[in-house]
Amino acid sequence: MSMIENGQGDALSYHQQMAQRTDAVAAVFEAHGHDVKKHIADFAHAVSERWVPENGARVVAKAWTDPVFKAQLLTNGHQAVTALGLPMPVHHRHLVALENTDKVHNVICCTLCSCTAFSIIGLPPDWYKDLEYRARVVRESRTVLKEMGLDLPSDVEIRVWDTTADTRYMVIPKRPANTAGLSEAALAALVSKDAMFGVAAI
Repeated sequence: MSMIENGQGDALSYHQQMAQRTDAVAAVFEAHGHDVKKHIADFAHAVSERWVPENGARVVAKAWTDPVFKAQLLTNGHQAVTALGLPMPVHHRHLVALENTDKVHNVICCTLCSCTAFSIIGLPPDWYKDLEYRARVVRESRTVLKEMGLDLPSDVEIRVWDTTADTRYMVIPKRPANTAGLSEAALAALVSKDAMFGVAAI
């Protein structure tokens, strides 16, 4: 069976077309004086070195240990994290920190696409971008969380927050018991990316 007969030919043709279009767009940028290869390298560096969940873990740990910072974070998240030297894109005008308590659990989603506060909590994982998660977590959040390994008591209210064009969210998970006396660095090491999305506990 040939590649065209088994359908692989069409897929290969599609990828070739996309590569040609990408090269054409890059050529236009380069013709206008932009260094495309440098931009791609800078973006890759940002993804791997700057836009990491360790940023958000640092924010969470500070909120657990510094009441003044926590109040600032809950009042104006964008201002609080940028004061720590953490980057946020221009179009992320608002960062809302959602504090989990014994009676309230927060979870975030983006029903339209996959927007997150990526420079703070890292790029969205594949499951976050999945259409099924985006549709179901709004309608049946308790079931979805249980399927993902988080079985919350029935008396805990679940609040689902949907990202907007200029507003990003991060969840501040409950501080684990028996962590008194730990340094901020030690506490930050306990914070997972999933916990800041609200689909896991610590």
